[in-house]
Amino acid sequence: MRLNDVTPLFVLEMANNHMGSLEHGLRVVRAFREVTRDFPYTFAFKLQYRHLDTFIHPAYRGSTEFSYVKRFEETRLQPEDLKALRDEIGAQGFLAICTPFDEASVSLIEEHGYDAVKIASCSFTDWPLLERIALVDKPIIASCGGATLDAIDRVVSFFEHRGKDFALLHCVAEYPVAPDDLQLNQIDLLKQRYPEILVGFSTHEDPRNTEAVRMAIAKGAAILEKHVGLPTDTIKLNAYSANPEQVRAWVAAADEAVRACGIVGERSQSSESEHASLLGLRRGVFASRSLAAGDALGADDVFLAIPTLPGQLTANDLSKYTEYTLHADVAERAPILLKDADACDHREQLHQIIEDVKEMLRRSGLAVPAMVDLEISHHYGLEHFGEFGVTMLNVVNREYCKKLLIVLPGQGHPTQYHERKEETFHVLYGDLDLKLDDKERVLSAGDIVTIERGMRHAFSSRSGAVIEEISTTHFGQDSFYLDPAITNNPNRKTFVTHWMA
Repeated sequence: MRLNDVTPLFVLEMANNHMGSLEHGLRVVRAFREVTRDFPYTFAFKLQYRHLDTFIHPAYRGSTEFSYVKRFEETRLQPEDLKALRDEIGAQGFLAICTPFDEASVSLIEEHGYDAVKIASCSFTDWPLLERIALVDKPIIASCGGATLDAIDRVVSFFEHRGKDFALLHCVAEYPVAPDDLQLNQIDLLKQRYPEILVGFSTHEDPRNTEAVRMAIAKGAAILEKHVGLPTDTIKLNAYSANPEQVRAWVAAADEAVRACGIVGERSQSSESEHASLLGLRRGVFASRSLAAGDALGADDVFLAIPTLPGQLTANDLSKYTEYTLHADVAERAPILLKDADACDHREQLHQIIEDVKEMLRRSGLAVPAMVDLEISHHYGLEHFGEFGVTMLNVVNREYCKKLLIVLPGQGHPTQYHERKEETFHVLYGDLDLKLDDKERVLSAGDIVTIERGMRHAFSSRSGAVIEEISTTHFGQDSFYLDPAITNNPNRKTFVTHWMA
């Protein structure tokens, strides 16, 4: 057995509530089997072992001065009775767990064949006992009530270095513990501090309290432990032990919490009803004019409104990274259906462009501003970016302007000119073939050239280049391309933030 394979695990702690009677102990086990059989979880019954002849100092045996000495002696069971209880636990379908309080009891646990060993809060740093428990080839569950973080760190390290299958239980060692003292946020602390270890909750609150277990489940407790007993005409339970009806209510509350919390570690899938609800509130995409098969959808081609029809393209499907091309005619004001549009998602292409730009900058050895957006110019579409395009970092744009231009190997920038801006190129890295009007120049790192207003210019690079562009203020709509297809393409630029991450 491994602890991860049986969670959530509910541990029913009999402790000394067998009252020193094998027959009563057997009745307790059987009574709680009737309670737990209705729930789809793993349940364990737990006993406590003490070798009383050595556990109690000889001078205090038979003393009534100390309540624990009196209690333990009054509820003594012989080893053969304890073995009979352990066998009944297994026969009723429970896992069998036992808490030893001394080294001799650990040997008896091994002899009786328990499934796991529990360490009580009072024994959490009982190092001689821990050394003996570590020799047992069984999972270990430890309550850490009252322990400091330093002590917990040391115990966790002790068992991790020995490769033990080990779990921690948050516990407040007060009997009973008041609701205001439950300190359930400690479950969060233990999970965050020891992310590789299962964390649970050992509870001593009023047995009628079912809110604590709901909260513990919601916080991710994988093991839940509660003291249980069976009252009779002559047996009265203590203030923190639950009877069968109370345990049924406790497990039912935990079951509701498990189902309400849902799956762990992955995103839940929406139900059909949730999907329908969301669809009814989302804006649908409608044609703002008559569209023909083969048209690429642009912002001016559509409008967004409700109601949205099943199978319709919605505003949530629109992204600057996704292009839609129709393969059916759509009438003006008609809904655009998913089945009538082919989607092309450019995220992977953009990711590759960003990686290529970062690699170029690494090779150049240049330090660049990390918080500046990356402007990707794809004049003829992203699919042709490797041949035509450029990436830019707009560092500053005031009365003066500074940009960094990154030209990838084999990439060229189409011919353009500016009417308002004069600019100077300073090649920082690589090679640049620059065409100014009808003159061609080959530039390398360190070369500088000024491009006056109205001067037509195009450039490309064989091995890649990084260029510092220094200019007067850059104005929008001041880049004029000789190819009108570029000027008429409103989607030729993509801006990416946090691209350095």
